[in-house]
Amino acid sequence: MLVDRAGLPLSVGISAANTHDKPALQPLARGIAPIRSRRGPRRRRPSKLHADKGYDHADLRRWLRSRGIIPRIIPRIIPRIARRGVERLDRLGRHRWVVERTVSWFNGFRRLHRRYERKPGHFLAFVGIAAALICHRRLTK
Repeated sequence: MLVDRAGLPLSVGISAANTHDKPALQPLARGIAPIRSRRGPRRRRPSKLHADKGYDHADLRRWLRSRGIIPRIIPRIIPRIARRGVERLDRLGRHRWVVERTVSWFNGFRRLHRRYERKPGHFLAFVGIAAALICHRRLTK
C-alpha cells in the first residue's frame, strides 16, 4: 500500500503471505493516479518516495530515478526508502506512524481483518472499497 503524507491510500494491492515486498513496489508505483494541480500540467507521479529498509535495492532505486522519483529510505516509513546503516534508529517512528495509522483504518473493516474471501479478486475489490471509504471519511471531515 502506498499512502500520502496524510495517510490516505494512493495505491493498494494484495500479495501472498510471507513474501518480500520488493516485487510489489513497481506495480503500486505505476498504479498511482495523476495528481491534480492548480497550475501547470498534471503531475503523473510523486516527486519523492519514502520507504523502509526492506526496499533498499539498487535496481529499485534505479527504476525510481528513471521515472523521475527521488527514492528516500527510512527505517519503516512509507513513501521513503532508507539505506542500510545510514539512518539512525531514533528517527524510526517519525513518519512510520502515518502508515501504521492507515493500516489500522483498514483493520477497522471486519471483512478485511480476517480474510474471509477465498478468491484474490474478491478480496482486492473489498480492499478497494475500504480505501474509497477511508478517503471519503477523511476528506469530508
